[in-house]
Amino acid sequence: MSALLATRGLTVSIAGIPVCRDLDLTILPGERWAILGCNGAGKTTLLHTLAGLREPVAGTIELDGRRLDARSPRDVARIRGLLPQDDSDAFGATVLETALIGRHPHLSRWQWEGDNDLRIARAALAALDIAHAESRDVRTLSGGERRRVALATLFAQEPRLFLLDEPSTHLDLAHQLALLDRLTALAGSDTGRAIVMVLHDVNLATRFCDHVLLLDKGEAIAGTATELLTAERLSRTYGVRLSKLAGPASAVFTPE
Repeated sequence: MSALLATRGLTVSIAGIPVCRDLDLTILPGERWAILGCNGAGKTTLLHTLAGLREPVAGTIELDGRRLDARSPRDVARIRGLLPQDDSDAFGATVLETALIGRHPHLSRWQWEGDNDLRIARAALAALDIAHAESRDVRTLSGGERRRVALATLFAQEPRLFLLDEPSTHLDLAHQLALLDRLTALAGSDTGRAIVMVLHDVNLATRFCDHVLLLDKGEAIAGTATELLTAERLSRTYGVRLSKLAGPASAVFTPE
């Protein structure tokens, strides 16, 4: 099975502060990765580097078997989708018009959206429980509603690799669980897709991810969730003593 994303000797820093050094990483279809670490560890910086928005200090990034920097922006956007940490709207647009932005990588330069694009965008809005607001101006939405529109736009893009920066931000508990359940289904073993998401809640990572990229003091440690989501390692990373308890769906970490 070929990798959707691979790094070799990747070194990333911001303002001279190291995020990772010599990182070798392979992300395969069907995998669900969490990027974890303390505030300021560089989780967003690393995600943006993997997306091709920042140059690494050293090393290479391959997207679906080809160097990322050798692909055109449109080609990249057809394979990987990025959800930023924050949603902002400088100009007014309806919810449906915003979701249709996700279809742009699949259209030629002067091509208008067609019936199939509308169908895909509306299906994405329905999947995120925001279809009822398709005619509203996005600037009138609550933070949680706007976040669901941003996610629907990404779903309409139909990438094979999802790079998500705190996808559950602003969402209530019901919508958090519904979203992460849907993402888990999107990255099923037979879908050809993979997910990498920055999370702050280690319990969400425990429940929904099978691999972890742990950022700790300038080092990035990649491995399975079983290997890295332990009370000892997480306590050392976050500087808080944690205990691991059995939960109804997965293990739960709680401060002592």
